[in-house]
Order: sequence, then C-alpha cells, then structure tokens
Amino acid sequence: MAVDMEGLLNSQVNGKSILITGGTGSFGKAMLRHLLTAHNPRRVIVLARGENAHFELQNSLSKRDQAKVRFFVGDVRDVDRLIMAFRGVDIVIHAAAQKQVPLAEYNPFECIRTNVIGAENVVQAAIRSNVKQVIALSTDKAVNPINLYGASKLASDKIFVAANALAAGTGTRFAVVRYGNVLGSRGSVIPFFRKLLADGATELPITDIHMTRFWITLEQAVAFTLSCLPIMRGGEIFVPKIPSMRITDLAEALAPGCKKKLVGIRPGEKLHELMITEHNARTTVDLEDRYVIEPEWNFWDRKSLASEGQPLVAPDFEYASDKNDRWMSVEELREILAQIPAQSA
Repeated sequence: MAVDMEGLLNSQVNGKSILITGGTGSFGKAMLRHLLTAHNPRRVIVLARGENAHFELQNSLSKRDQAKVRFFVGDVRDVDRLIMAFRGVDIVIHAAAQKQVPLAEYNPFECIRTNVIGAENVVQAAIRSNVKQVIALSTDKAVNPINLYGASKLASDKIFVAANALAAGTGTRFAVVRYGNVLGSRGSVIPFFRKLLADGATELPITDIHMTRFWITLEQAVAFTLSCLPIMRGGEIFVPKIPSMRITDLAEALAPGCKKKLVGIRPGEKLHELMITEHNARTTVDLEDRYVIEPEWNFWDRKSLASEGQPLVAPDFEYASDKNDRWMSVEELREILAQIPAQSA
C-alpha cells in the first residue's frame, strides 16, 4: 500500500486551507515551513496563545510567505475562538499541548484543560465548522501512562477516535499520529545536555544506563503526519516505524568520553517506552513504513484496512523501545546531531 506518493499528498493539501494549533511550537513552525516550501496550500493559519511567539514567527517569514499565513491568537481552551478560527478550514493539525511532565503533575487542572478539554473543543469546533480532516499529535507516553501528561494524552486519543462517531453524517474525519521523542525539540534532553556542556559540565546526568527511547527527527515527524492525510479513513492511530536509542549512546554522541553520573529515574518516568500494546495488536495493521491501530469500537461505518487484505501484526506483538529491531548507533546519532541547531526552537 503506497502511503508516500507525492502526487497524492499534493492533491490533498495544495489549494487547501490548513490550520495548526500550537503553531508557534517546535512542530508547528516546522510544519508551517514544510507546507510553504514543499506544497502549495491556499493559506496556513497558525493558532497559538503567545502574542510574542506569533510576532517572532511572522518576522522570520519572507513577505511572500507572510501573504499566505494568518496569525490567529487563540487558545484551544476557548471553543468559541476555535469555531471562529476553523471557518473555511479544510485540514486541522492539532499540535497544541501541555507537555512538561513535572509541570503537569504540579498543575493538573491546567494540563487537563489544555490536553483533554482542549481536545474536546477541537472536535466540537471542527464538526461545527465542517472541517474535512483533523489529525491530532500524540505521544508514546499515552500508552500505559504513569504520569498525568501521558494519561491526558490517552484521554485525548480516545476523544479523537470517538469523534468520528460524533461526526457521523458530517464528513469530518479524525485520526491520531503517535510517535516518540523528537530529537532536539524544545524542552528535550538534547538542548539540556548541550547547555550543561556549554556551561562547563564535565559529566552528564544519566537516569539509568538501561534506559531506551523511541526517536524521530522533527522533519520526519512533519513528513509522517502529512503522509497520513491521504490514507486516513477516521479513527486510526498511526505509528511510524522508527529506531530506538540508548540514553547512554546519546550522551556519548554529544560528548565523547564524557563522564556519566547516574541520578536515577525521575518521578513519572519509564525505563522504556511503549507505542503499541499487546492488546492493541488485535487491531493493528502492519504497513511498509508504519503501523496503523484501527478503532476497536465499531461505532460508525468504516471499512477496515484488515478487511481489505492488509496484514495484521502477530497476536502477541508489542512495540516497545527496548524490543525494537531498529537501533540508532552513536555514529548515526552524531550525524543527526550535527544537523540540529545548537539553539532548538
């Protein structure tokens, strides 16, 4: 099943009005620039709360690109504002979220209002505004969650899957994209390690020498998200086949020979991450470059990929960062790190 045909994707996004929630964040800015350089949308709407972030992003664009972009100050907590922003929009890419694990634990109401109530508001606004497609970003932390951030994103995933039943008869379809840690994104471990080294650190803090993570570059995350648009039918959770990495290898790639100080796993942190559980294996289709978790509940009329001959994964399949068949070496990490700016957005 071809999922990366450039012509198919161009027909999906060219001439369309596309809105990005959380559009001034790392992913949002990368998505905006990719849409403007690789495709020809009619317009792109950046929706985010921060006035200064809008101002800086606007000034970073050329005059030609500015003509296609609309900067919409708004919050996913405000459904009325979303309804206004979604008017005439064909595609919504929902990237807005509260992501910092410790902050979510200390500010639980704020996390729920953004990640859960915000998801509900996006669904309500999309249906009322006749948006054709909504793709919501998720995280491996939503699978068997042990912290509030993960639990809130699990609830968000469930909301977007079930939204296809709520939207029955309207033509609006919802799907989810789930992937692991983004190399170099704002707030990730790479900028943290780099700052320590720039400040003269002679050792790097390592939580556990056995810790593993799924990793994806920002550009890969953007391309994967867009590639789901032509094949989504509604209710899917798309999971890319991406490599795992040992946290010790990342430290070695950043600072060869640097001492490593074991500090222990922090509260709310897992030793390994999981993207597909054995329970989900019953409805997970194996495509060439991705897995597709199809909806378990048949609440709306939808023809499954499995019914059309696409292979299911093994019944005992589990997609975990420590059981992956693809691993990033120290050398591969160094090559990727060299392409990530020292000051990540």
